[in-house]
Amino acid sequence: MPPKPQVEIYLTQTCPFCIAARSLLRRKGVEFTEIDVGARPERRAEMTQRAHGRRTVPQIFVGETHVGGSDDLHALERDGRLDPLLQGRAA
Repeated sequence: MPPKPQVEIYLTQTCPFCIAARSLLRRKGVEFTEIDVGARPERRAEMTQRAHGRRTVPQIFVGETHVGGSDDLHALERDGRLDPLLQGRAA
């Protein structure tokens, strides 16, 4: 079984979409790294570059895969494609 990919989420603490994305990941028992671009605005440029120009939060990455925002994360979950991605298998 491949190693589980690292999950990173660029967010701000008060964004309702960020809260929803974190909530889904926590319910699934996923460990993730939070990068708060509200507290560390210098990281926003990094986020924008990694997210191919997207500037809204959250921006979620599973390993090298750019998932997108909260709606994208929830869509993967609804489609049954999130678990394989989180396990390091093709979604």
